[in-house]
Formats: sequence, structure tokens, C-alpha cells
Amino acid sequence: MKSKIKTFVFGIALTVAFLVPSSANAQGMPTYDNVNFISLIKQLVESGKQTANIIKTVKFLKQQKENLEKVNDVLKQLKAVKEIGKNNQRLVNVMQNDLQDILNSPYIKPEEVARVSESFSAVVENSLDTMDFIDQVLSSDFMKMSDADRAEILKQKELESKEMISNVTTKTKRYRDIISFRKMQDMVNNRETNY
Repeated sequence: MKSKIKTFVFGIALTVAFLVPSSANAQGMPTYDNVNFISLIKQLVESGKQTANIIKTVKFLKQQKENLEKVNDVLKQLKAVKEIGKNNQRLVNVMQNDLQDILNSPYIKPEEVARVSESFSAVVENSLDTMDFIDQVLSSDFMKMSDADRAEILKQKELESKEMISNVTTKTKRYRDIISFRKMQDMVNNRETNY
């Protein structure tokens, strides 16, 4: 009987051992390493701080990019205004020197003097209107424009100014050619003949 009881107990133990899932034979309750958990939390907090700093840096860099674009637009405006000023100075020089020579030439007829004067006066009037417009664009918040829009308008006015100088140069050359032709014609007509 003793051996039957031993066999029976051994059989039940063996049956329980085979029927119980494998996780049941673990050593007991799982343990947590508090140091690793605290370390993980610290890393997450530090990562959050770094992310916040990166976001601040990105915002700062965007602001600096906008500032550089504004400075670039202002420099474009300044360059355009400077070029328009140079073109107007060239116009003044043409008016003082070349136009005076053309109008004082004996080979320009009196009725032509009025046409030449009107032609150059229109150019000067256009130049003064352009300068007034530029003054309005730069001095006020002209129609709530951005600096880029203002620079674009000034660039357009700069091109118009260059075109004006080109027209004045062409007119001056044409009048000089007329004077030269008439001078040569006068010399041919008034030459002395020795035959």
C-alpha cells in the first residue's frame, strides 16, 4: 500500500507538472529595476528639452532668414534708387552740355529749336515725375506694399530710366548728325571753285 500511495502521489505530481503551463514554473513575481526606469524617464525629459531647444532654434533661424530677405530687398531698393539717380545725373549732364551745343548751333533752324526743346522737356518732365513717384513709394507705406513689391516697382522704374537715357542719347546723336550733315552741306555749297 505504501508503494501504491507513493506511485499515486508521484503520478499526480507528474500529471500536474505536465498539465500546468510553463509560466507557472517561474521563480515567482517579476521584479522591476527602478534605477533603469528612473534613467529612462530622465532620458525622455532630456529628449523633450532638446526637442524644445531645436524648435526654438528653427524659429530663430526662420526669423533670421526673413530679416536677411528684408535686408536684401532694401539693398535692391537702394541699388535701384542709386541707378535712377545716376541716370538722372546723366540726363542733367546731357541737358547742360549737349543740348546747349545743339541749340546754339547755327545749323539748327529756329523752328527746330522749339521742337528740340519740347522733346527734351518731355523727357525731363517724365524724369521729375519718376523721382516724385519714387519719393512717394519710399517715404510712405505706399498702398501697404511689402519690401519685395517696392523693390520690384523701383526695378521697373530703373529700367524706364535706362530706356529714357537711351532715348536721350539717340536723340542727341541724331541732332548731332543733322548738325554735322548741314555743316558739311554748307561747306560744299560755299566752297571756292578754282576752275
